[in-house]
Amino acid sequence: MQCAQTISVVITTYNRPDALEAVMRACFMQDDKRFEIIIADDGSTANTRARVERLATGAPVPVRHVWQPDQGFRAAMARNRGILAATGEYIVFLDGDCIPQRDFIARHRALSQPGHLVSGSRILLSEALTRRVLEQEIDLATVPATARLAWRARGDMNKVLQLFLRWPDIGRTSKRFRWRRIKSCNLAVWRSDLERVNGFDESFVGWGYEDSDLVLRLFHAGVRRKDGAFATEVFHLWHREAQRDQASSNRGVVLEREAAGTTWAIQGLREHKPST
Repeated sequence: MQCAQTISVVITTYNRPDALEAVMRACFMQDDKRFEIIIADDGSTANTRARVERLATGAPVPVRHVWQPDQGFRAAMARNRGILAATGEYIVFLDGDCIPQRDFIARHRALSQPGHLVSGSRILLSEALTRRVLEQEIDLATVPATARLAWRARGDMNKVLQLFLRWPDIGRTSKRFRWRRIKSCNLAVWRSDLERVNGFDESFVGWGYEDSDLVLRLFHAGVRRKDGAFATEVFHLWHREAQRDQASSNRGVVLEREAAGTTWAIQGLREHKPST
């Protein structure tokens, strides 16, 4: 099986530089450092740019910062810009509040397979634990097992077994599309497959379902989904729920596209490229 050789990690962020720093530092400490980082910034203030520039100085992997004006929730556009700035053949999407474990890149590389995407897994942290992690700069990858179990017992983590077990790449491929657990906060896709469907669809308005839409269109284009659980878990820092005014209408669009077998994004990667 052919695994990805060149990997780009596209990290989406918006005005949360402390969380972004924790994510970037965890990326710098990966066991496998054969990758690059693209910060896909959805309009953060200068504080984020300054933080990224400081962290990029002397970083063990290449770091680039792609910024767009703040005109509301435009994560799809930010990710598309990140894809276009990336040089890797395999794109791992990560949110700026999702801290990877040390073997995150190695596991994603091992699970990469032509004709497949990998939907990663996450472990949710409580508000209180998130505050401690950021204020005390706790390295979650080195926290003892006893502390992790205590956090789970107190409800500061929603699961813990995934931190102790690693499943091989067996029985991970799904033959049909499912809505459950589709999150672009931890998602790996071949660049060629993203180009086949024109990337994320920027015509989605407001929060919600632009990631489900991407995976659905990829499925219609023949790309199969692999489950990254018990291999690719990230620590998802707590945050307030996003405004979901458009969520129901966005879901309706995805349902329509599911019935129609849609593959191509209305407003995607190609629209960013200058016409010849």
